[in-house]
This record gives sequence, structure tokens and C-alpha cells, in this order.
Amino acid sequence: MKLLRTIRLDVSDTFIFPRAAEPGEWAVPGSFLYWDRELATLEGRERAAFRAGFLGVASFGHSTLAQIVEASATQHSELVATLADRLVAHCGAPDMARAQAAAQEEIAFAASLCGHPADTLIAMHRTLADGEIREAFRTLRPRAGAKPLRAFSFLQVEGEDDAGEPADAIRLADLTREGGG
Repeated sequence: MKLLRTIRLDVSDTFIFPRAAEPGEWAVPGSFLYWDRELATLEGRERAAFRAGFLGVASFGHSTLAQIVEASATQHSELVATLADRLVAHCGAPDMARAQAAAQEEIAFAASLCGHPADTLIAMHRTLADGEIREAFRTLRPRAGAKPLRAFSFLQVEGEDDAGEPADAIRLADLTREGGG
């Protein structure tokens, strides 16, 4: 079976959401957090969590992306138990039986998003339309072959020239002149 885990490609979740999920937590969409909330009043980080945050089950923090991973039956059972505990502790579920039923339903929905190969990333966009919460999901698949550097990767450059700049520094102004611009 396949389920979702949180993944953090950069540090942005730590300042976008009220609480960021830890990388590698089991994840569910988590729209149930907003059923009894006045969504028009959400602002800032809470609004960002509503719009695009998967719920990390262990921390009840949010993650922009979730990754499809293989899961065992034991892991599934443990996830149901953990989410049920959190529903009682954080969401006011009236008893464990109803919390477990709700947890199973939420996890089944998360599993329904996992019809893609393992390691596929899932992003979510959540909106309020006609008084209902709507979710749209998109998949991000790794490219085949060598993986290029990410746009915001940091490289360590060894050595400096006499001016205190990295020896292999690239000056954007010089590139513009060379390119005819």
C-alpha cells in the first residue's frame, strides 16, 4: 500500500506555516481542521496552512508537499491509531471509536491520492467555494536521468581571489555585456 509522508525541500515551511511538519511524518490532507472555522477570517500563516498545507500527523504541523511512499499494514495501523489519538486530543473527538473511524476515512482519502509511482510529490491547493472546502491536487514527478541542481541550491566555493571574492565568481553585469545586452 502507498501513503503520504511530509517532505521539506527547503526551509520555507518553517516560516510560511504556524507550525511546520517535520520531514518524513505521515501526512493527510487535513481539511477537517477547518470544518468549524470561520475561513474568511484566516490570515497570514493560518491562511497559508489552509490554502496549501498537508497535515503532518505526528506534529499537527503543515507541509507544502507530501511524497508518495510504500507503507506496510503495520505502519497503516499505527498511523490510524496516532491520528485517532490526535483527533481526540486536538480536535475534540467525542470518543476513540469515532476518532478511529474518522482517522480511517482521512487516511483512506490520503491513500486514494497515491495512485502514482513511489517518490512522486503531491501539492495541494485548498479553497472555499460556495460554502464548501474544495481541494485540488497536482503531482510533481522526478525527471528521468541526472538530477539538475535546484534553483535555490547553495554551492560551497573553495578559495578566494585577492579582492576577497570567490576565485570562480561570475559577475552578472559581465555576462550581460558578453551576451550583447
